[in-house]
Amino acid sequence: VGHVNSRIRQRLWSRVVEMAGPGRALLVYQQPGEQRLCFQVHDHHWQPVDLDGITLIRRPTDRKTYNPALSHGWSKASKRRRFGR
Repeated sequence: VGHVNSRIRQRLWSRVVEMAGPGRALLVYQQPGEQRLCFQVHDHHWQPVDLDGITLIRRPTDRKTYNPALSHGWSKASKRRRFGR
């Protein structure tokens, strides 16, 4: 927390990456521009993505697998509410 120059920030980030080992790290810092934020990630599934000049964090989603045990369609309660008893 605080305002540090880029040289100190890079030295701190290299130290964090060194100490993180197999862990994850995320760095958010101020940068001139419209959004005024910049992101760096280390060994993380979330990735910064530039979208029309705004940096967003993309979080990959797990693909939903088909489960035949789940029934499809309306629930009994929903059918009663919709069509009456």
